[in-house]
Amino acid sequence: MKFVIASDHAGFALKEEMREYLSQAGHEVIDLGAYTYESLDDYPDFAEKVGDAIRRGDAPRGILICGSGVGVCVAANKMTGIRAGICHDTYSAHQGVEHDDMNVLVMGARIIGSAVAKELADAFLGAKFEATEERLLRRFKKVLAIEAKYQCGDGSNSPA
Repeated sequence: MKFVIASDHAGFALKEEMREYLSQAGHEVIDLGAYTYESLDDYPDFAEKVGDAIRRGDAPRGILICGSGVGVCVAANKMTGIRAGICHDTYSAHQGVEHDDMNVLVMGARIIGSAVAKELADAFLGAKFEATEERLLRRFKKVLAIEAKYQCGDGSNSPA
């Protein structure tokens, strides 16, 4: 699968390891940075790069890594069309795609190790949205309606 990946300084080492692992597994990895360890970089910049790439259609999914996972998850979910989920267990990594069409896997490099991160990425990239189930489609449409309700079209998420 083709996907984008990015991290801030706190996730840099794990991102590098994941990029190599997933490339060797046959995935097409588009690395959006950080390209070097920079202790003063800011996680929202990388969340935005991944979100923009997905919204442009460069790849259908992305992986974001920061220290806890929380910062990039919050930032990514501010973008229309991005459904990022922080996952530190394999069930959530595949179920988030299958039930909620999650398109960004978020991991905390200070929370999990590389073995778990590899399992999470495999579960995430191998999962498919089960849009054929009525209950899942109904719920997904409600999520999209909430997103549309609060999107102003100017890049902000202020109530309409």
